[in-house]
Amino acid sequence: MTVTSASVKENMAEMERLNEEAAHLHIWMRTRANSPLQQPWHVTDTVAPPKVAPNALPAGRRAVPFLWKWRDIEHYLTKVAELCSIEQTDRQQLQLLNPGFGGELRIANSIRVAISIYKPGDTAPIHQHSPNASRTILSESGGYSLVEGERCPAERGDLIFTPNGTWHGHGNDDAEPVIWMDVLDWPLLDFLGLIWIREDYAEAAEVPDVPAGFSRTFYGAGGISPTFEPFERGSGTNTSPYFHYRGVDILHTLAAMRDYPGDVHRGRGVEFVNPLTHAHPFPAFAYGAQLLRGGESTQSFRHTASTLFCVLGGSGYTEVNGQRFEWGRNDVFVVPNSLWHHHVNTSLTEDAVLYTVSDRPLVEMIGQYYAQGRTPDKTVIALR
Repeated sequence: MTVTSASVKENMAEMERLNEEAAHLHIWMRTRANSPLQQPWHVTDTVAPPKVAPNALPAGRRAVPFLWKWRDIEHYLTKVAELCSIEQTDRQQLQLLNPGFGGELRIANSIRVAISIYKPGDTAPIHQHSPNASRTILSESGGYSLVEGERCPAERGDLIFTPNGTWHGHGNDDAEPVIWMDVLDWPLLDFLGLIWIREDYAEAAEVPDVPAGFSRTFYGAGGISPTFEPFERGSGTNTSPYFHYRGVDILHTLAAMRDYPGDVHRGRGVEFVNPLTHAHPFPAFAYGAQLLRGGESTQSFRHTASTLFCVLGGSGYTEVNGQRFEWGRNDVFVVPNSLWHHHVNTSLTEDAVLYTVSDRPLVEMIGQYYAQGRTPDKTVIALR
């Protein structure tokens, strides 16, 4: 089908109308690229540093706890996919907006979240940027990310990392759409004036030919780390070379832990780490997953980091400073820093699984991380 300039204009106008319609849900359908292409300083010295974006400074605003229901996200994501091609919108996605920030593209001070869809036949050009990013796969299967030459097939529950400075692209050569949650430290780098994007892949140094499943083969043996690196995986530093954590492995690990007592404040949990250093995958973000057994309720907890939750399975609610947020499959919610919260799995028979992303490493790095819990008698205790 030929897309004319007139039809593009009409489609963009309809997207803006849909944005007005969905404004009360605090989602925004992407109608333009985030930023003009900026050449990074280490590629050329002829381009002036980019200006800090208008939404880089919160200007006294503060994040509030909020939950985005999957039924609302899916409804508008489908409309975007039907209305516009990926060539028109650059990405077919919804950005999640925290109502406390007045329309800024962030759900917490340092965290940006989008939900993306790739239809059969869609391909996003290979590119590179300064923010670190991850993809949490929400659809059953289909599509892929290509990261530094490694093809990462997308399956539900998979976590695919694209660290800063890695060449990566996305596509879908399967029969069904693929949907995932994008998480980036974009607001942090925006605030620091460090946003850049490269799209000159044809001019870049040759990326090594990497066999499928390389991350798991080379780095995925728990407790066993290689003593050499076969090649550089991107130009960034302090990030994990392990790009593809498989959902089936994550769920298997959590299930193996379910009969142990776990942590009274956070259930049974795991963290994703750089297999070479055991540090967090990105300097600013910690990634984890936690399992709540049927009928389980955690004790109240708070810390000085903001946390994003994505419901991979089960149903329940989270109470944040007395406000109740009921969640189910694929719902997304945020608990800003320093707010008391606890989780309840309302099913007596089904386990609940929550994936988490927090800016704890960033807060720890500047010496401001504190955590507290409440005991059943409401006594407040310090936690590590």
